Amino acid sequence: MVVVLVLAFAPLFASHFALAQTNPLTDNFRCQDAGGLNCETTNVNDLIIRIIRILLGVAFAIAVLFLIIGGFYYMTARGNEEQSATGRQTVINALIGIVIIIMAYVLVNVIANLAFNNDTTGI
Repeated sequence: MVVVLVLAFAPLFASHFALAQTNPLTDNFRCQDAGGLNCETTNVNDLIIRIIRILLGVAFAIAVLFLIIGGFYYMTARGNEEQSATGRQTVINALIGIVIIIMAYVLVNVIANLAFNNDTTGI
């Protein structure tokens, strides 16, 4: 159960682990020279995309949590039709939510690449 929860919340922290291995002068800023002089901060478009990705990660974690809860209800129904139906409907709704979240993530990346002409394929 703990492993499933860790895997469910991993997308939330993946960007923090990835940024630990990067150079802040070249990755968090758009610098004109290697020394870090004449740098401008990240533009608003990148900030909005990053916020949307974080919100999609939180939504994905919540959907996986509902998938686990629905599966628990379904497995522990013990012949109770009402609890079984509730668990089954929760699993179906969680799976629909996961599919919608994945499609939204892809859509955000495609729109960001087309509209802003920059590489936003990272996490």
